[in-house]
This record gives sequence, C-alpha cells and structure tokens, in this order.
Amino acid sequence: VQLQASGGGLVQAGTSLKLSCAASGVTFGNYVLGWFRQAAGRQREFAAEITWSGTYTRYVDAVMGRFTISRDHAKNTVNLQMNSLKPDDTAVYYCAANRVSGPTFYSGKEVAYWGQGTLVTVSS
Repeated sequence: VQLQASGGGLVQAGTSLKLSCAASGVTFGNYVLGWFRQAAGRQREFAAEITWSGTYTRYVDAVMGRFTISRDHAKNTVNLQMNSLKPDDTAVYYCAANRVSGPTFYSGKEVAYWGQGTLVTVSS
C-alpha cells in the first residue's frame, strides 16, 4: 500500500495551491481520509478530514474557510485545495487514511496509512 502525495511547492502569500494524494494497493472507498501538516520544529497536526461518502468534512480552525478537502472515488485520490495561503501554512503536508475517524485519528495516533509528505512553503 502506498499513498503518493504531490502538488507542494514555493508560493507567495495570498495565492493558491492544490495537493493531491493517490493511493495504490488500497481502495479509499471505505476509509476516512485526511491531511496533516508539520511545520519545522513543531508536532504534526491535523488539518482536514473527509469521510468515505464525501458528505462530511472537518477542518482545523486555522484553515477553515481557506482550505477545501475533496475526494475522487474514480481516481482513488484525495485532494486539498488551499487558498489565501499564509506564511504560517508553511509545512510538510501528509495525507492519511484510516478505517475510523475520531480523536485518535485527529491526533495522528491511529492512522492506517501515511503518505510520504509534500513540502509547502509560503513566502511573505
């Protein structure tokens, strides 16, 4: 099983970036999917979540209204559209998949699969 994250890069504050995470060896259909991020010198934190049906999403307050998580069943991918980026959004972004959601998923303690991470750098 492999989760391949892509789309990171260096952008200016106020611009947009879209991350994608493609799965191989597993079908996302019955998983909760999420994006986490880890800034330099800080712990990895939950950023966004989407249920397998795509009908429920959850965001950390810091990205609410700016980031949108979505999933594509046909392509077996999960995406993160990031708008109005800020320097504080600079981090390595990881996609994650798990059978169930909840506090242990949000904390990163219960995650079945992690992607390898993609670096997002936002300059001021």
